[in-house]
Amino acid sequence: MGRSRRTIPEELLLLALDPTTGTTAQPQSLDLGLAGAQLVELALAGRIAPDGDRIAVVMPRPTGDPTLDSALELLRRRGSPVRAVHWIGGPRLGLRQTYLTHLERCGMVHAVEGQMCGVLPTTRYQATETAISREIRARLDNAIRTGVPPDPRTAALAALAHAVGLGKHLYPGNEGRSSRSRLRDLIRHDPMGGLVAHAVMDVQNGAAAQPRRAPAAAAAGPVRQSATRATAQPAAGVPVQSRHGRGSMARVGAR
Repeated sequence: MGRSRRTIPEELLLLALDPTTGTTAQPQSLDLGLAGAQLVELALAGRIAPDGDRIAVVMPRPTGDPTLDSALELLRRRGSPVRAVHWIGGPRLGLRQTYLTHLERCGMVHAVEGQMCGVLPTTRYQATETAISREIRARLDNAIRTGVPPDPRTAALAALAHAVGLGKHLYPGNEGRSSRSRLRDLIRHDPMGGLVAHAVMDVQNGAAAQPRRAPAAAAAGPVRQSATRATAQPAAGVPVQSRHGRGSMARVGAR
């Protein structure tokens, strides 16, 4: 995969980066969205394909992007197609920070060191290539304004932006209500983007584990059902981030 073209995870992160505060909007759901964006990018590269609500590896050959190839290898090791909600809801330690560091290395963002409450070291990120961020935003605006079906990459990006809750960040207030609605409607223009976006929203709603525990709950009776509800919290819904070393402080600042 040529590095002349930005990947969907990179574009999603740039969309979420607040130019004023240097933090990312919707940090918890954004982590899920980045995992989902990797799936879309791998699908566009011909490495994976949807199989119902599951993801199957169809070509294990590396793409040349280390972060995407790591995800591809994990999918390959599963051996059989994996449900999109289970993949997206799994632990993704440091994924957001990995992409922030990559964008900094590429010169698209600049790390600004600071302190929280005058004590805790933090790192915020300012976009340096603002023209790139404007171009990404313009593609979404154009798709919303014209109603013309967007290309698959833009459609998938719009679907993920809606899924992680960036609508209110991109189109705030009452005046942005119609734009947020049209952003949501763009989800139908890319099947893979739609599958992944719905999986991201299902994980946020705690739906990832429901198909696996439903049969047991149906056969267990009242007492077993109560125990199932008590223990079936979706702990994997939001990635847990390490807080050791400088990288962890960067992640705190980038939220």
